[in-house]
Formats: sequence, structure tokens, C-alpha cells
Amino acid sequence: MTRDLIVSSNPRETRIALLEDGVVAEIFMEREAQRGIVGSIYKGRVTRVLPGMQSAFLDLGLERDAFLHAADVFEQLPENELSADEIQAARSAPIEERLHEGEELVVQVLKEPMGTKGARISSHVSLPGRYLVLMPTVEHVGVSRKISDDEERRRLKTVLKEFRQERGGGGLIARTAGQGREAEAFLRDGRYLSRTWDEVRALAARQRAPVLLYREPTLIERLLRDLLSDEMASIRLDNERDFRRTLELVGALEPALAPRVRLHNGSSGILEEHGISAELERALRSKVWLPSGGYIVINQTEALVAIDVNTGRFVGKNQLEDTLLKANLDAVREIVRQIRLRDLGGIIVVDFIDMEERKSRKEVLHALEQELRRDRSPTKLLSVNEFGLVILTRKRVKQSLDKLLLSPCPYCSGSGQVKSVATVCSEIYDEVKKLADDMKGHKLVLRVNPEVARALEADEAPVLSGLQALTGGELVVHADALLHQEQFDVVAV
Repeated sequence: MTRDLIVSSNPRETRIALLEDGVVAEIFMEREAQRGIVGSIYKGRVTRVLPGMQSAFLDLGLERDAFLHAADVFEQLPENELSADEIQAARSAPIEERLHEGEELVVQVLKEPMGTKGARISSHVSLPGRYLVLMPTVEHVGVSRKISDDEERRRLKTVLKEFRQERGGGGLIARTAGQGREAEAFLRDGRYLSRTWDEVRALAARQRAPVLLYREPTLIERLLRDLLSDEMASIRLDNERDFRRTLELVGALEPALAPRVRLHNGSSGILEEHGISAELERALRSKVWLPSGGYIVINQTEALVAIDVNTGRFVGKNQLEDTLLKANLDAVREIVRQIRLRDLGGIIVVDFIDMEERKSRKEVLHALEQELRRDRSPTKLLSVNEFGLVILTRKRVKQSLDKLLLSPCPYCSGSGQVKSVATVCSEIYDEVKKLADDMKGHKLVLRVNPEVARALEADEAPVLSGLQALTGGELVVHADALLHQEQFDVVAV
């Protein structure tokens, strides 16, 4: 599989697309005024401790207080004075015995603020580098699950243990990019991360909460750190300053790949030239058509994402079971691509087309598992049943693409629906009926939306005659384009 990074930036925002074998797989966006905070480290002040929820809220200097669960609380204990059992007991005590209002704590952001919820934080810090991850608050050595060779895993653990002994403890995890790398590469990476952590602690000792201690690198720097490998066929940028900076970074990380960094000089925009703008528009629609003629419908709610598979125009050529299996398999690849493209997270329920044979259902599930291996975000398949429902979870750390690019419709308040004209006409009748005794003999003026006014002159004309019968007076309808379709005014003159 070959990968390409397409980078478009201006003073306000940066948009980056990851192409896999020429197809847009993921889109990343960062606005300078709304730069993400996941991975950033703060010194915060405890504002509330909630024993009933075993959690606390901390003021980080953000718009909303951040949420800290008891399982994510780490206290620096005098380990040379306490036994292992005493340390375990102290760290498993109720949160009200471990944290108090006004206390200051160094924490790292795990999830962006979403909707009305503040950021999710942890006092267990994790600093990712090019080849390893430093976790100074735990004692653990591990290797990425994507490295499957047992001999290589043993070698990497030996390298990490040697560095852990050099720095005097802490946790380390070898990243996938570290496979086959020499020990010196890990040592350089680890020493840099150790210096960064020492600087964070020194700043925390001098500053009072709330204060930002460490900010994650820019979007381009993070993606180069995480994705740069021999699979990267090209990195194309349309901004000369970013081009020079990227060239420097790639030269430092992987000098052999520096020639693959290129500056875009085409007459058309870089996103249009690679079809990314069209994919972005497609990713904002709920319905996505499949090559076979079927389609999927994606709907997000507060708690979960629902994806429905439909045959659409696809009728197949053989038996019904074969047709349904082909439609479902065709949908699998696009479903996973859209999950990555839109950065959907949390609980995702996929409603595949019902199939009779268990063998067919297993084939669809296996295909889904294979496609999910392309995803860098941790995912887990929870269940599949005879009705075609598959439930999976995907780690969510930031807002999905549509939450970032779209805002709720001011007309329908994000519901996607408004009351029908007939319903509004019925409400007008009910409102006048309640006030009929006070309006008898008066001239009535109805101020309504133009659509409602047209209906009252046509299909809903009986409503007007009914109102005149109730009040016995003249009735005038005024169309007001400034009124919402559901709004109306009834005035007695």
C-alpha cells in the first residue's frame, strides 16, 4: 500500500488528506483559532470532587472545567517509605480521600471538549515520540501490537529496559515505526522525551494553576511523527513556509525520504487537483452511493452513530442470498472508509442487509475485521446477530468532521425537520378557538409565514372559514417572510 499526504494551508487553517493507493482515506483539519488540545499538559486546580461519581472537575483555564475519573488519578507517593500493599491501598482509596477542592494537579488532555462536555483528562502523562512513547507515571515496558514478530518484540523490550534503567524508571512502549530500528534511535528519542518531561515538571513547580505546561506539536508535525515511513510515496504542500519546515523535519526524521517532499505549483488548487474537495463535500452528506448501485446512510446522534446498508439500484444476477452478500461486502469497504474519513467515534451500529445463511454473515464480519485493520484508531467489534446488526466501538478523542465543519440549522435547530404547514394551520385554529370569546365581533389579523398563507388560501381554506364562524368578524391574512414556518401571530383589531 502506498500513501500520500496532501497538505493545504493558509493563515487560518490547515487541511491535510491521507491518500491510500490514490484514494482519500482520512482528512485532518486544524484551525489556528481552535487548535486541538488533546495531548497538551496543564496544571489545573480541583474545583469539585464528586464522591457519587468517583470523579472530579478541574479548572484548566478553558471555557469549561475538565473531567477527571478516579481511575485516572496518579499521586506521587514516597515509595521508599511505603510497602507495595500500602501504595496500592492509597491509590485505590475513594477519590474524596485522594483529591480536595483547591488542590493543584498536573494533567494531560485525553479527549477534546465536545458539545456541553468539558475535556477528559488524566494525571497519567503519555509523551509520544517517533519510535517510542514515554509514560513517566507507570512502570511498564511494552511493544505495539502491530509488531507481530516474536523475536523483534523481545529485542525491542530489551532495548527499552536498558533505557528505562538509564533514566531510573518509568514506562515505555515501542511504536510500530520502531520496528527494525537500531537501539541508538530509541535512546535519542527517549532522551528527548525525558528532557521534555523534566521541563514540564520544572515549569509546573514555578507556575500556579491554571496554566498550560506543554502543547502538542502542529498537525503537520504530528502526522509526520506518526505516519512517516517507506510507504509514504509523496508529501505535497501548497505553502512555501510549510514546505521548508516539512523538508527540515523529514530531513531530521528520515533523510532518505526528503526528495519525496514537493511544493505544489499547479494552476488549480491542490485539494481540487487530487479530488479531495469533492470527497470532503461527499463526507458531509448522510447518503453515500456505492459502486454497485447500493448505498449507505450515516446518521449521528448524541450517543451513537447508526449506519444503514441498502441495495438501492443493485439487483444482482444470481440467487437472492448472493445478491445480498455482494451488496453487504460492497458496503464494508466504504463503511470503514467513511468512518475514518469522518472520524466517527464512540458506539457505531451498522445495520447490514439481512441474510439467511450464517456462512454469509461470517464472511461479512471477517471482511469488516480486515478493513478495520487499516484504521489507526483502536476499534473493537462487539457483536453480530442474525438481523444483520454489527456493533463496534472506535476510540473518540476529538470532534467528528461534520461537527467541525457544520453548525446546527438555525431554522430547524438541528432536528432536520419542521412542523408541516397543515400542522401549523391546525395550531392557528386551536389558538383562536381558546380566545374566541374575547375576539367575537373583532377584526382578526393573522401574520404567518408565506407558505402557511398560501395553504390557507388553498388546501387549508376550511381553517379560515372555521375561524370566521368562531369569531363572527372579518379575518385578514398577512404573509411575513421573516417569520419561521412554525410561527404565527393572531391580533384582534
